[in-house]
Amino acid sequence: MKKVAIVTGASKGIGKACAIRLAKDGMTMAVVTHEMGFAREVADRVIFMDAGRIIEQGTPEEIFEQPKSDRLQNFLAKIL
Repeated sequence: MKKVAIVTGASKGIGKACAIRLAKDGMTMAVVTHEMGFAREVADRVIFMDAGRIIEQGTPEEIFEQPKSDRLQNFLAKIL
């Protein structure tokens, strides 16, 4: 049975380091973060949400290199 961790706000300090180690050790996690570099580094699937709704989901490559929705394209243009 796979272990699952739900991590929120893990993009700073010890939380980020811990989440990166868990990901490298094969832990299945649901991580909530606004830090896109962190998400890209540790995720194998990314879900982009806005106002509680899923706007787009895919691999980090699909989400960050080929965003389909205008909302995600605008968001990434502002923060990357």
